[in-house]
Amino acid sequence: MGRKAERGVVGQGVLEGLRRVLVPLVAGAAETKRGLLQWVHAQGLEALDELFRDEAAALAGAKGKHQQGRTHHHWGFAEAELAFGGRRVRVKRPRVRERDGREAPLPSLEAFRHEDPLAERVVTQLLLGVSTRGYGRSLESPPPRPTRGASKSAASRRLVAATRGKLAAELARRLDEVELIGLLLDGIEIGERTLVAALGIAVGGEKVPLGLWQGSTENATVCTALLQDLLERGLRIDAKILCVVDGGKGLRKALGQVLGDDAVIQRCQVHKLRNVLDQLPEAQRTYVRRTMQEAYRSERSDLARKRLLALAAWLVRQGEDQAAASLREGLDETLTVVKLKLPKTLRRSLATTNAIENLLGHVRRVTRNVKRWKGDMARRWTWLAITDAHSRFRRLKGYRDLPLLRSALDALTAHIDGAEKAA
Repeated sequence: MGRKAERGVVGQGVLEGLRRVLVPLVAGAAETKRGLLQWVHAQGLEALDELFRDEAAALAGAKGKHQQGRTHHHWGFAEAELAFGGRRVRVKRPRVRERDGREAPLPSLEAFRHEDPLAERVVTQLLLGVSTRGYGRSLESPPPRPTRGASKSAASRRLVAATRGKLAAELARRLDEVELIGLLLDGIEIGERTLVAALGIAVGGEKVPLGLWQGSTENATVCTALLQDLLERGLRIDAKILCVVDGGKGLRKALGQVLGDDAVIQRCQVHKLRNVLDQLPEAQRTYVRRTMQEAYRSERSDLARKRLLALAAWLVRQGEDQAAASLREGLDETLTVVKLKLPKTLRRSLATTNAIENLLGHVRRVTRNVKRWKGDMARRWTWLAITDAHSRFRRLKGYRDLPLLRSALDALTAHIDGAEKAA
């Protein structure tokens, strides 16, 4: 037998030995986990039983012992349902009656009845990618008592109730305390519906989900309705703010109609680059990509504009008129952060819609398991995902330089006011 064959035999022997050792370990660990979970469930239920018995004894005294002046009496047992471990579990509760025959509630039982963690558990599971159909299978081993409420329909009902209430509260909350310096708008298609989301950049660099509006397309009417809703809820626009958009005509038109000159537009450089490259053959893309990126990194806006116009002229000479027209369209608005002379890190953060694109990317991950969309499902699921992502937001990169953006926007206001007075 050759050396190579010998090594193969030895390798197979080692693998077989590992299998003999590891497989029982893995199986034992899995069984131990199941047993541990069942033990935890059993201990929790026994603790509930003991708590209920103690409360009944506190009201009616020790069972079977005479107590002078007793005001309550033990009255057997009855079944009750409580949320436990993401399911509805049946427990045996002692009954206590007053001397006039009225039922006396057990304080802890009433508290547990009003504190239903199942809805929150459903929401958490779905945000992790579990569908309502798979909710029951995603739970830990069931407790050793009759349970219900882990079915698809029960999970779905609780999800609808929880998310509908949260959606109504969140989309009606006042925005008076939010002090904006930037605003990002973008749309996402969910179940043949288009939803437009607004993400604010506060003066301290915090990213704040502001609102959501649903329509058939990302048109000016939907975007205008969203912006007007934000203003009606108290959002203050006391000075110019930087508005970052992907170049959609509806978004641009709505900002002009609602905010007027207070909206300083920055067109997303990544979207512009993508739009130009999509109209070019593969052989030309590397050169065009590098040239556009170098222009966007320029320290002066006039130099960046000169480079981009030169590239557009080169594209025309190559017969790529459509790509050249795409590059020229809204060219100056792609250079707003360069004109404002922002520091590099802050400029990079505000030159694109990446912040809100990442947010909507999370929405797509959360909603990927939904097969059929009905009623207000798209709005509920989208806002559910947005609020979940918001809990993990970090401040905008370069946020320490936001005072420089405020100064640049104020200087722009002063320049415009001076020009109007001179005219």
